[in-house]
This record gives sequence, C-alpha cells and structure tokens, in this order.
Amino acid sequence: MSACIFCKIIKGEIPCFKLFETEKTLAFLDINPLSRGHALVIPKFHGEKLLDIPDEHLTDILPIVKKLAKAVGTDNYNILQNNGRLAHQEVDHVHFHMIPKPNQAEGLGVGWPQQKTDMDQLKALFEDLKSRI
Repeated sequence: MSACIFCKIIKGEIPCFKLFETEKTLAFLDINPLSRGHALVIPKFHGEKLLDIPDEHLTDILPIVKKLAKAVGTDNYNILQNNGRLAHQEVDHVHFHMIPKPNQAEGLGVGWPQQKTDMDQLKALFEDLKSRI
C-alpha cells in the first residue's frame, strides 16, 4: 500500500488539485485528462478492485461524481471504473473517472462490440446469476 500513488495523494505526500473531500473519499483533477474537467474520485480505503472495497467506503462516490459532473457544466460525460489490466486499469487502487465529453474529439472514445444474443443461453445465464446474488 505504501507504494500506491493514490494512497500517497490521500496522505498528502504527493500534491493534487483537490476538488472535494469527505472522511471516506477524495476527488481531484486527473493530471493526464481526456478533456477539460476530467476528474478522479477515489475511496480512501485502499483496494485494488471494486470487490476489495467495503460497501461503507463506497457510499460517497456517486454523489461526489454527480457534483463534479454538475460543476463541469456539460450535458455529456462518462463515468468509468476499471478493474484489472484486461479492463484497462492502470493504477491498482479503485478509482472512478468523471470524463466530460464536450465534443467528438475530446473525452472518452468507446467501442461497443455487441455480441449476437442466443435467448436460451441468455435465460440460462440469467438464472445462474440470479441464484448467486
């Protein structure tokens, strides 16, 4: 945990452009933004992936993301949270991106490789997942 860049930011060992803070959460500007106002919202509890963070440390996240989106003043934005290298996670501390999308060129570019749906397989998946929740 001591080598974690976000933990160092939380402790004040590395400066940041702090936008908002609570007892459990910190929000700051991304220093490599995809667009103007791109911000990160992180739980102060260290965990690599979302499943590593206790629920009580996630309660502030979406309300803070909502405040940031409102402050930026754009109608178009993405909220992104990645888990694992294959899912494009670069820093091993849970973080949420609020990325304004003011135009086609700025912000997040996303591909959406939809797959053909087999309704019988979808129903079987539904029943399996529903039984695990």
